[in-house]
Amino acid sequence: MITRQQALDMVRSHVSDEKLVKHMLAVEAIMRALARRLGEDEDLWGLTGLLHDLDYEETKDDFSKHGLRSAEMLEGLLPEEALHAIRSHNDLTGVEPETKLDLALRASDALSGLIVASALVMPNKKLEEVRVKTLKKKFKAKDFARGVDRDRIRLCEQLGLTLEEFFELGLEAMKAIADQLGL
Repeated sequence: MITRQQALDMVRSHVSDEKLVKHMLAVEAIMRALARRLGEDEDLWGLTGLLHDLDYEETKDDFSKHGLRSAEMLEGLLPEEALHAIRSHNDLTGVEPETKLDLALRASDALSGLIVASALVMPNKKLEEVRVKTLKKKFKAKDFARGVDRDRIRLCEQLGLTLEEFFELGLEAMKAIADQLGL
């Protein structure tokens, strides 16, 4: 399995959009926190989160390939379970989520979007201003962050976490890297 530094180097060489890099870092942070909470392999889960959108810029014009191309690029560098999670995080690939890792990636991917959107409407646009209560309210507001799939966030329940527990875990994970996220 590749190291985090090698993964970060791959991200930097394949992703030019800084917002996308920050998104990938946020998903990594949430995935690592989830792995710790669930007693899973933190490095494996973190790398899966960090690398899940490696092909995004390459596949944005044919989104059915998004995830499949990343898995191809990462063949031999990550275990098959990570590659499956990356393939299955995009509904258009036809690869169904089956494992805890698959569900965690889908849920974390969506939660990162809700947390970022919530931070951006705060007076100082900082994660430190966001509370779990804020996330619960924003989660229920259908007109807020419309691109965030609430059903994906609810997948946390299949991992044994309540929405509130997942919000707290994700928010704390992202606050820990707020400087890297610019939030």
